[in-house]
Amino acid sequence: MKLKSFFILGFAALSFSGCLVYQKVSYEIAVDGKKSGEAKVTFYDLKSDALGNKEFNEDKETLFNKLFKSDEFILAQKEEGKDITDRRLYIEDKKLNGEVTFKFSDVGVVEGRLQFQDGYYFLTVDEGDSIISTNGTVVPINKFKRIIWERNEKMLKFEMLTDVNLDDLRELAPFYKPNN
Repeated sequence: MKLKSFFILGFAALSFSGCLVYQKVSYEIAVDGKKSGEAKVTFYDLKSDALGNKEFNEDKETLFNKLFKSDEFILAQKEEGKDITDRRLYIEDKKLNGEVTFKFSDVGVVEGRLQFQDGYYFLTVDEGDSIISTNGTVVPINKFKRIIWERNEKMLKFEMLTDVNLDDLRELAPFYKPNN
């Protein structure tokens, strides 16, 4: 998946050696009819691609402590126009998932290619990106796909798969302790 979520960009901003990846991402974006609103982004089956134990430990530290506990991540996201209101990790079907909720004043900060123009919301993604579901209409345009939502839609929803092979990655779920 070439579409990059704000969460992964947040990972990069915190500088770590390995890389945290996920199988699927879903967006639920409540809009006010213009450019502001609130978004909930859910990342399914979070894993690490770290080869060594040092990098794997750094990935666990980044995910469990920096991204989901520290103010550092909240401040970094605020600078990008995302006011984090909630964040959580949880286990479902033995897989680690993450969820971040935030308010925004410009819909473009939710996902870089999400736009509001002429009364319509639309998201443009690469032709090869896997859109699993949406409450909008998917329209192919040249080498892209565009999800377009009706003017009166107040909740924009879409789910996408990543193009990462998760089989060779390291599980994070066994290391998650909800009470820490």
